[in-house]
Parts: sequence; C-alpha cells; structure tokens
Amino acid sequence: MEELLRRREAGDRTRMLVLTGVLAAIGCAGTMALRVPSPTGGYVNLGDAVVLMGAYLLGPVWGAAAGALGPALADLLAGYAVYVPATLVIKGAMAALAAGIYRAAGRRGWGLAAAGTAAEAVMVLGYCLYDGLLAGTMTGGLPGVPGNLVQGVFGAAASSLLMAALGRSALVRRVFSGS
Repeated sequence: MEELLRRREAGDRTRMLVLTGVLAAIGCAGTMALRVPSPTGGYVNLGDAVVLMGAYLLGPVWGAAAGALGPALADLLAGYAVYVPATLVIKGAMAALAAGIYRAAGRRGWGLAAAGTAAEAVMVLGYCLYDGLLAGTMTGGLPGVPGNLVQGVFGAAASSLLMAALGRSALVRRVFSGS
C-alpha cells in the first residue's frame, strides 16, 4: 500500500511539473506574442492573464513557478534582461497571492476579481519600486505606473474571461481537479 501511495505521489508531482512547464511556456509566448508598446518603455501583453490563469489552475506553489518563469524568460528573450530578476519575484508573488485569494474565496467568480486586483497591485507596486531602484531615486519608478495599471487591468480582465471559458470545459475540470 505504501508503495502504491508513493507511485501516486510521484505521478502527481510529474503531472504538476508538466502542467507548470506548459503554463510557463504559454506565459512566455503570451508575453511575447502581443506586445503593445507603452509610452514608458515597456509593453502591454497577455502575460499577466496567463500568470493569473496559471495561479488559479495550479495553485500557489506551482502557479508561482509557472508565473515567474514564463514572463522572466520572455523578458530575457525580448531584450529586457535587466528586468528578469524583478519579473521572477513580482510575477511569482502575483501568482501565489492570486491563487491564495481565489482558493480562500472558494473558487467563486467574485474571487477572480479580488485575486486579480490584489495580484495586479503587487505588479504595479513591484515594478514601480524596481524602476525606482534602477533610476536611483524613489520617484524614478512613477512614470511607469500608468502603463502598468493598464497592463494590470488588461491582465485581470483577460484572465477572468479565460477562466470563465475554461470553467465550462470538462477536460480542464478533470485535468486541474487536483490542483
């Protein structure tokens, strides 16, 4: 019996690792596929929608891993290497927080709005602080706030729409039922 439990746990870990890798890849692609330049030097993209969706589907630990790795890889590939460390921390924190709030809300629809809002606030504040650090002044990150707010609203809204659509899929409910 003990051996059977160990095999099941190993299979569950493998499944979660594969799903995390897939969502990290989708996060990287989503960040790079649609890039609308913002006046502050960054760009609005689908990455936050995937970060949040991964958090809702995978939970705080695996969702944070996928949410951190995908967009950080996109930053590296897109020539924004200076943002890789910040993206790893910020997107990972976003995903962990969003997953925690969504689960605490009993995975109800209103939990998506609360989780998305809180997570995107982390993103806006995190990049503001990091940009300030790069600029060498606390106010140096303020010019990026409007663009990041637009990115946040877009990401939260898109992830909520994606979750509403995915929630109707029997396959998605079955694959992610243990997450």
